[in-house]
Amino acid sequence: MRTLDDIAVVVLAGGEGRRIGGGKPLRRLGGETLLARALGQAATFSDRVALAVRDPAQVGAPEGVTVIPDASVEGPLGGLAAALGWARDQGRAAVLTLPCDMPFVPPELGPRLGDALDGHAVVLAASGGRLHPVCGLWRVTALDHLPAYAASGRRSLWGFAEAVGFTAVDWPVAPADPFFNVNTAEDLAEAEARLG
Repeated sequence: MRTLDDIAVVVLAGGEGRRIGGGKPLRRLGGETLLARALGQAATFSDRVALAVRDPAQVGAPEGVTVIPDASVEGPLGGLAAALGWARDQGRAAVLTLPCDMPFVPPELGPRLGDALDGHAVVLAASGGRLHPVCGLWRVTALDHLPAYAASGRRSLWGFAEAVGFTAVDWPVAPADPFFNVNTAEDLAEAEARLG
């Protein structure tokens, strides 16, 4: 599964961003918002891109961007549920999820995860011994298992990936972790320094 018409991409931007003072998707990095940067990355992986948010009015999505509201499930699992449903409606076999706060995802993310998908429901990115379940390629058939998982009271993306069967693809963290994410003002300053 490697072609643009096999997958859809959904940028997850439903979190409140409390640690950075709110409004994280609209924080600026290198002259553009984190959201605009993430949407630009997403467009390199597929011709079907959408944005999953809890409250579309709070994000101010760029013109022409498909916005899908998070499902009624709380947390990132709600964004994933919305992403899986939208990708299935688009006739895609899988959806790549990208968070809006990882500004340096590697350009080979989509192809490498796609190459590893055979025989698995999910492929997650990993680096430095850590899984990044918000950066994953999920078969849309995983949606069939989501109601039972959510009914159990669990909300973890990693737990859901484990429940449906996953593998991971690892990236090196030197010279810098490509899955660095921006949670605080200090992280944003560090990201700006990396760009400089």
